[in-house]
Amino acid sequence: MRIMAFDYGTKRIGIAVTDPMQLIATSLTTIHPQEIWTFLADYLQQEQVETFVVGKPLQMDGTASQSAQHIIGFMRKLKKVYPSIPVVEVDERFTSKMATRVIAQSGAKRNKRQEKGLVDTVSATIILQTYMDSKAFL
Repeated sequence: MRIMAFDYGTKRIGIAVTDPMQLIATSLTTIHPQEIWTFLADYLQQEQVETFVVGKPLQMDGTASQSAQHIIGFMRKLKKVYPSIPVVEVDERFTSKMATRVIAQSGAKRNKRQEKGLVDTVSATIILQTYMDSKAFL
């Protein structure tokens, strides 16, 4: 079964998943928030997901950021629509900066590095990898 991670934003949601053996985190796609429920319904008909991981936006002092209210609403609906799949939060501070750096280091051209959708999917992958790394130590 896979683990699926979300970098939730009001304009785009970056999505990443693991392989079925949960060894590798991979960028999947970026979609508009209005399309998430249709996307999930279609995806979950084809693949089994064990856990949802959602990036939790925090400020430097550890308090919730202004965008946290949107993520809370998204998580509530995830839990309501898919009650059998646990929802876990992971600190997402610096994931966008880390994603931009990873994309730049990959040798991508400047216009590719500035694609916000690519940054969002890579951010989701970093969120997922962070969760997988923390789970390995449990």
